Amino acid sequence: MNIYKALLITSIGGLLFTAAWPTYGFFPIVFLGLIPFLYVNEFYKGKNIFLVFFTGFFIWNITSTYWLSYATIFGYLFACIVNSFMMTLVFYLFRKVKIKTNEKLGFIFLIALWICYEKLHLVWDFSWPWLIFGNIFSENTWIIQWYEYTGVFGGTLWILVTNILLFKIYSNHLKGVQSKRLIYTLISIFTIPSLISFGIYRTFEDKGEIKNISIVQPNVDPYSDKYSITNNDNLNYLKNIIEKNKIKNSLILFPETFFSEGVQINSYYYNDLSNKIFDLNSRYKNEILTGIELYEVLYDSTELKEYSNKIGDNRWINIYNSAIYFNDKTDYYHKSKLVVGVEKMPYRNILEPILGQVLLDFGGLSLTRGFQNRRNVFKTSNYNISPIICYESIYGEYLTDYVKDGGKVLAIITNDAWWDYTEGHRQHFSYARLRAIETRKNIIRSANTGISGIIDSKGDEIIKTEYNQETILSGNYKENNIITFYVKYGDYIYRIALFFVIIIFSYYLSLKLTRRK
Repeated sequence: MNIYKALLITSIGGLLFTAAWPTYGFFPIVFLGLIPFLYVNEFYKGKNIFLVFFTGFFIWNITSTYWLSYATIFGYLFACIVNSFMMTLVFYLFRKVKIKTNEKLGFIFLIALWICYEKLHLVWDFSWPWLIFGNIFSENTWIIQWYEYTGVFGGTLWILVTNILLFKIYSNHLKGVQSKRLIYTLISIFTIPSLISFGIYRTFEDKGEIKNISIVQPNVDPYSDKYSITNNDNLNYLKNIIEKNKIKNSLILFPETFFSEGVQINSYYYNDLSNKIFDLNSRYKNEILTGIELYEVLYDSTELKEYSNKIGDNRWINIYNSAIYFNDKTDYYHKSKLVVGVEKMPYRNILEPILGQVLLDFGGLSLTRGFQNRRNVFKTSNYNISPIICYESIYGEYLTDYVKDGGKVLAIITNDAWWDYTEGHRQHFSYARLRAIETRKNIIRSANTGISGIIDSKGDEIIKTEYNQETILSGNYKENNIITFYVKYGDYIYRIALFFVIIIFSYYLSLKLTRRK
């Protein structure tokens, strides 16, 4: 096989993944997507294998996440290049291990290392977990109801094993070798989880205490309008919505940074904004969860945090993308999973002295945002709400801490208008359905624009809005005390995978050292 044929084959593999990806794709294609890469690994003997693998993965990345370019070309290309490089590195190491050890150990190593790579994207500073394999079933939740036991890594494992079995059957066919046992194994691995899931889906009952909610989608352009609207303007908007729609005895959900004009933390409880919302709540017996930008100014260098921004001589500012809750008092939560290049600079101590402050400015201050390490549940006599801000909804194990702390519903506030009418906002909403299954919690979601709505605990949409639509959704959701296996044990599949990576790679290194001697 020459390099041109190898490049063509891996390119086809990349396009297969794109064709399978939500929300436009046909998900069964994903069970074929790795076969071209495995085929090239088996039959291409050239020296440019890294480039060959990279080409296929890069095509998948640029075609599946093209919508990132609407916000930032640089960020889009950077994310695609880094992610493609990491995928390629997994396959490159798999190739090395397989040659040095044996086929079975090689395939086990590939499965385990790929899962570890996906986990890395959930925890490191350049986090970009959008293309985790297990995300691909978000539009077809009837087939992955067992995510309440495995999380998305269960889906990743399923895809990897199925691809490897199919390739092995095909490879044996080319060699004239019978594969009856492999075929039976493949049929079992594919059908049993599907049938179990479909059975759960058909019989599952969405349980919990019924609550009223009004979800607001303001539909404000984040590029041209959002940061020119004052908090007082939005307060009047809020008031008009309540009075015009006669909303009483309800939870009202507004999107991320609805109050985008910064409010100082040490005064928010007593300022005019809070007092007027308290007055509205007392009159109409509502409770309000909304996004807000909070900040604090520091004058003492001993109080600085890793995210503090210098704004003058002996003056620093901490800025937070926050959720705030109003009933008869207030509580707030600071977004902790920050968007790379927009809300935080990775490895800031190293890069900022070289590059300066290079965060993208989308209408607000282009400064590093602060965060809090612990999850914070808004608990009142009426509600137990987990406040999740935008990008945080992609992180499965991260959200389990809310449930462990008593959260009975997942409330997502977001702004999905950065990417215009593309797959970006649709995929973001779709991935929330996975969180519903993992935790068996209802999801209530308010987007500035994008898709707002309610998702039940088996991942089905109850009601939702359309993109570029100013509207208010009124409906019911359920709060429950369910603690799933996944909530309890988190990403245990990753921990098992890491064990196998360490053992097999250690064995590989020992063989290399032994043969050198």
